[in-house]
Amino acid sequence: MSMSAKTERALLNSDEIAVLRSTHHPEIYDLSRKELTELQTRLRDMRDKARTLTRQKQRETRGKSEPRGKSFPGSVEQPQRRKQLFAAALKRVKKELSRLSKLEARMEHVEAAHKALAQRRASNFKPAIPASRTSGTGMQSQESVRRRRVLPRGKVGSVLKQNKIAQAARDARPQ
Repeated sequence: MSMSAKTERALLNSDEIAVLRSTHHPEIYDLSRKELTELQTRLRDMRDKARTLTRQKQRETRGKSEPRGKSFPGSVEQPQRRKQLFAAALKRVKKELSRLSKLEARMEHVEAAHKALAQRRASNFKPAIPASRTSGTGMQSQESVRRRRVLPRGKVGSVLKQNKIAQAARDARPQ
């Protein structure tokens, strides 16, 4: 339930009025993300304090608890309405923070789309093929760049003999 500015001024002190005024329509758009998060934590503290006072007053009226403090209002209504004011302000701040995050996400998507479009357009234009060693005169043989391994003939035979002995040993094992 929304409350008028006159009701806000009647329920709150001057510091709280200044905080709540910054959560209303034109002023909230001037705040940065950091200021909004600081305001959000401050409003949560105020709301939690009002909630605690409301619950305490409700316990007093039911006879479950002793009264605390002399300046505490007589009924449950005032702290409950203060809590509602802080909760509504907190809701406005959260909504503005979500609006900002959606706007930032949208901007990132737009930038990514522009980058993808530029890459797509760049891929349509094939660069000229640079000249190679075989250009122009047809196919020519090219030297192999692989290293040629030369094994001595005696080494080849000994490796074959070692494999033959190892296989015979495996075959002789009982199953």
